[in-house]
Amino acid sequence: CGLIPDSSFLPADPGHPVKCSPVIIDNIPLNGPTVNVLASENFIHQSMSIIVENAIKKATDVREKVCEWRSPEQLKELLDLELRDGGESESEILQRFKDAIRYSVKTSECLKFNELRSEHRDTTLGKWLPEYTYEVAPVFTLAEEAVLKKMMELIGWKDGGDGIFNAGGSMSNMYAVNLARYRCCPDIKENGLSAAPRLVMFTSQECHYSISKAAALLGIGTKNVYAIPSDERGKMIPSALEEQILSAKSEGAVPFMVNATAGTTVLGAFDPIDVIADICEKHNLWLHVDACWGGAALVSSKHKHLLKGIHRADSVAWNPHKMLMACLQCSAFMVRDKTSLLQRCHSARASYLFQQDKFYDVSYDTGDKSVQCSRKPDAFKIWLMWKALGSKELEQRVDRALAMARYLAEEIKKREGFRLLMEPEYANICFWYIPPSLQTLPDGPELWEKLHKVAPVIKERMMKKGSMMVGYQPHGEKANFFRMIIISPQVSRQDMDFVLDEINNLGKDL
Repeated sequence: CGLIPDSSFLPADPGHPVKCSPVIIDNIPLNGPTVNVLASENFIHQSMSIIVENAIKKATDVREKVCEWRSPEQLKELLDLELRDGGESESEILQRFKDAIRYSVKTSECLKFNELRSEHRDTTLGKWLPEYTYEVAPVFTLAEEAVLKKMMELIGWKDGGDGIFNAGGSMSNMYAVNLARYRCCPDIKENGLSAAPRLVMFTSQECHYSISKAAALLGIGTKNVYAIPSDERGKMIPSALEEQILSAKSEGAVPFMVNATAGTTVLGAFDPIDVIADICEKHNLWLHVDACWGGAALVSSKHKHLLKGIHRADSVAWNPHKMLMACLQCSAFMVRDKTSLLQRCHSARASYLFQQDKFYDVSYDTGDKSVQCSRKPDAFKIWLMWKALGSKELEQRVDRALAMARYLAEEIKKREGFRLLMEPEYANICFWYIPPSLQTLPDGPELWEKLHKVAPVIKERMMKKGSMMVGYQPHGEKANFFRMIIISPQVSRQDMDFVLDEINNLGKDL
């Protein structure tokens, strides 16, 4: 649909475009995509030419320098790292790209003998330079610093904090659990679990499964993860949280952390962070907010209220590769602490990497904060994208996605055979499709038992036909329902209409 020049045409049948009336929600037009695909293709071709010429040819030419060294202060001036409200032109972004390659270490250069790795030119297109010290990845180290600073500003940490990009939201949540435990029982790092009492943590029953995985991996144990009941909209119930904390203490356990979720995976629910923060302060517990999905609402003045109180969190996980559409993977973990807690928790002080007598400021050597050593420069993806679009365009994308979600919800309520699970709070739209054969059945066990089998069949049919992909799942005692996730700026309201039409066409004979 992005290739249709007149966005007021209906894309369901590209061969026979049909004029339709415009739809506007919150002053946001929903007819047609907002991305010019042809222009994007041209930009990609130019970018690839730059990679071939500068990152492959020059990087394997022995006559070229292994690196063009600049100090952190000099490089900050050369690169203009600041992320602003307005986006930059295509030519400016391509120049940023050239500069990033120019001032990066040439990892394929045959005269580079610095560490236990190198790159063959055939792999260069698939991966970029890893990060662990400034001297190995100067551009990407500074880009990461700039992005983390901007994200912390949006969270509301006026005095800044610390952070690191890592391999996904599950890893970010694991960092949070490990850091919270270290603050509670720092002797664990050297003496192991024998140095700790029975530690327990708390999270809602709607949380991401990575919380339990982190507890298992770190030796805390999944039985020491207390699942707090949620209300009918999937939000943690604060009173139940406090009851569980007091109960755990009465058992002799030591509570150390609460995980709040900002944008649950299925329902898109936001836990009441402000109230949960009050409880955490009262009981001296680490508050982590898993905002991997819902963190993008922070870029929107219209929707940031969904995360009210997040500035009180001790740590936050946020994945720009979700709603903000940075390329996979792009996941940030941030902490409000400024006492090097992240580094003290994870540092191994490898003397062959993190020498303290280097000729530059070693605070830029971020690798000792990380569980990993080598990391991909994931922050560069969102940095370059942010430079290109600007904060205002990112905000418009989030606003449009949520406006589109409301449009779809209203259409579902209008159509016979469709039923909303609940009004959407975010970009998750959950609904049932009820075929004509079941529409006369009253609500009850027979209807829900039969309806449970409908969504899997429709999903199979749409996959085999190749027309679209929409997920489904049960939830608690609720029968299988469809879960639509709206993100892409290329999506139009015509596409939403097509989804509902197609589900009906695929399932009306069931």
